Amino acid sequence: MKKQKLWTPPARGCPHSARHRSGIGIGLAAVLAGMMLGRAEAQTASPPGAETSPPAQAGTPPAASTETSAATTSSAPGETGFFTGLFSPSRSNLLGDMGGLRSFLGNYGISLGLSEISEVLGNVTGGVHQGFDYDGVTIMSMGLDTQKAFGWDGGIFNVSALQIHGRDLTTDNLYVLQLASSIEAERTTRLWELWFQQSFFAGKIDLKIGQQSIDQEFMVDPYSSALFINAVMGWPALPTVDFYAGGPVYPLSSLGVRLRAQPTNNITVLAGVFDDNPPGGPFNNDSQLRGAEAAGLAFNLNTGALWIAEIQYALNQPAVGDMVSPNAPPPGLPGLYKLGFWYDSGAFPDQRFDTRGISLASPASNGLPFMHQGNWGVYALGDQMIWQPDPKGPQWLGVFARAMAAPPDRNLVSFSADAGLVLKAPFSGRDNDTAGIGFGVAKISSAAAALDTDIAFYTKSNYPERTAETFIEATYQVQIAPWWQVQPDFQYFIRPVGGIPNPLQPGKVIGNEFVLGVRTNVVF
Repeated sequence: MKKQKLWTPPARGCPHSARHRSGIGIGLAAVLAGMMLGRAEAQTASPPGAETSPPAQAGTPPAASTETSAATTSSAPGETGFFTGLFSPSRSNLLGDMGGLRSFLGNYGISLGLSEISEVLGNVTGGVHQGFDYDGVTIMSMGLDTQKAFGWDGGIFNVSALQIHGRDLTTDNLYVLQLASSIEAERTTRLWELWFQQSFFAGKIDLKIGQQSIDQEFMVDPYSSALFINAVMGWPALPTVDFYAGGPVYPLSSLGVRLRAQPTNNITVLAGVFDDNPPGGPFNNDSQLRGAEAAGLAFNLNTGALWIAEIQYALNQPAVGDMVSPNAPPPGLPGLYKLGFWYDSGAFPDQRFDTRGISLASPASNGLPFMHQGNWGVYALGDQMIWQPDPKGPQWLGVFARAMAAPPDRNLVSFSADAGLVLKAPFSGRDNDTAGIGFGVAKISSAAAALDTDIAFYTKSNYPERTAETFIEATYQVQIAPWWQVQPDFQYFIRPVGGIPNPLQPGKVIGNEFVLGVRTNVVF
């Protein structure tokens, strides 16, 4: 009997690492959330919508933005020594102005970014194994302001690279859809992004072209992605599982074009088209392991197109401009709301039936899933500050929520959502610390669940029917210095992959998992 392979743990060395796909639907992906490439305070959560004023990226949390970090940041004036004023509030990176090197390069429009994120995470209960893993990523970037470099106004050139090291807890122990860490990926040194952006009309419109990682701008929830460690708090669970190779997101990227326009101070529109399949090849392609793609140099344009559009509305943004009265009352509590749509022109495998309309669980099946042409999804998210005792003080409480849906016949996960609370300056004297609690859920599609029922029928067994995977995360981000953060983290996974058999314990599903660990982030 031909039976669909519902899940295989990603092998170390698999192209997607924790984004490995097996059978016709399971996929895992890693995203980078909370990278501090340019300034240490960037990773702490910001009030929603604060990044929407031009020329900052309207859709991008400053923590993840290579554009702002690589092209515009520098050390505080006067801090030229490598180790003078090491813990000064104005020192944005460990090496300061590097003896004047950063200032010198800045005069010619060149800026450098270098940071290291390292963590140790482990599961003490549940999973297939118990234990701890170390993983880390070094992020390198260089930006060029064309106006400073040679008088070309409004241009930014950006190139970034990754050096990924260590092991992945999700791959080794957990077997979950919603990865425990946003930096999990295949060990390699690779090009990440390579693009040029040109702004027009005083920054109200800009166009970006080149190799891009779309999780830097699209579907981004600034509150959650800037704080939490779980991967889907950055890039949502649904595209992580359902896109080719998890999509053109960390550590991958795709050639594409993105247009951004800001018709008013409150409204921003993003639209883009990108190659949908960074490694290229079929849906289960494993080519990230080999050749040019292992180094991020494949530049694939031979597969489908991923179209995506997003509209953003920033509520109660602080007034800007020279004419603003200093006695003007502060606006209401700020918020940021987004609606989006994506369409992928590629072919996607049916979650239940083969090319002849027979269940893939049936002995009569040919084992080849029916391929649907095209896939689509809609999403919405919102960040809203709900409490701020002093409009001029550092303390505030915000809530975030995001949801996405896609057709159940061609997607393993047909609905995903995440939500939670973020508290800035939770304790007196800890103005730059941030605490948060949140959860995520990935619902297995009705077609995939029906296949589980078919397996139970044909095998005359009690094979489990997958439902939904849920996790809860509590975290606390300690700002030791502007360039250094330490973050203890706790996660609990309920019903991994919606409830799949434990390969080491026949007759049982993988147990709920309690994960704990610590992450450190240093900006050099």
